[in-house]
Amino acid sequence: MHLKPLHQQVIAITGASSGIGLLTARKAAAGGARVFLISRNATALEQATRAIEAEGGVAAWHAADVGDRDQLRRAANAVVDRFGRIDSWVNNAGVAIYAPLLETPLDEHERLFRTNYFGVVNGAQVAVPYLAAQRGALISVGSIAGDMPSPIMGAYAASKHAIHAFITALRIELKAAGQPVSVTLIKPSGMTTPIAGHAANHQAGEARIPPPPYDPELTANAILHAATHRVRDMTVGGLGRMEVLFAAHFPALFERLAPIVVPFLSDRSRAPTPGNNLDRPGEDGAMRSPTEHGRKASLSLTARLHPAVTLAVLGSAATAAAWHLRRRFR
Repeated sequence: MHLKPLHQQVIAITGASSGIGLLTARKAAAGGARVFLISRNATALEQATRAIEAEGGVAAWHAADVGDRDQLRRAANAVVDRFGRIDSWVNNAGVAIYAPLLETPLDEHERLFRTNYFGVVNGAQVAVPYLAAQRGALISVGSIAGDMPSPIMGAYAASKHAIHAFITALRIELKAAGQPVSVTLIKPSGMTTPIAGHAANHQAGEARIPPPPYDPELTANAILHAATHRVRDMTVGGLGRMEVLFAAHFPALFERLAPIVVPFLSDRSRAPTPGNNLDRPGEDGAMRSPTEHGRKASLSLTARLHPAVTLAVLGSAATAAAWHLRRRFR
């Protein structure tokens, strides 16, 4: 089953008013896709849609809380009313809490799961019937935190573990039922989006992105690759992938070393950002953090996106190395 090229697609994206979602929407529109932006922030959605249209793209929006299935169903219906179909659906909306687990307020913990986990559940339930009709793609943004524990961000990590389990089980069920839907899980490392500034922060100082951070455009690239290529999962950020492998193969040592990262999750020279976006949308529509800068390249992601080029480069490098050794030792 082949997925449509980007310029022939209608792509719906949740969490599209900022961060990865907004970057993905703008890149998809620049590639010729018709994009539909969904989030709680109507003002930011309208501004983003106008910006896309000003650049020659085609876009529309609908305000909805992904944690409310009825709202999300109305958003999915709005996509079809506007563009006639849905070829790719991106579950991207997410919120975060910075606090020790036993000190995390229960209402905040539950609200985080309502957005992060049930947002994916609701998105899958409302989108899959439309995607099956188009032989399209369901793409969900998890995290490397879904493959390993994370102190201070334990609630966030738990929600991502849940997403990973849900998406994997859903893929199995859809395959068994013969549903022609490509199901992809994207697992970013820390990305310099505004998520830390939007988080419910119970730590001293301004919340920071878990190191080592990458630029969120890398995740947008991975999402759009999954919209046009059938892939099971993609980890964005080779250093993050190394962390996951270390945690999986040396769990006891990882648990001893993991607290080392805690001081890097806050900047005590800056006051905590007031408010959070757990129960209300963030006020800005920024694509990147105003205070942090991420790595612009990921060799592991480049290898996944361009395997033929990567093999050619490696082959050339191996040939050059062999030629050099022959000259040196003959």
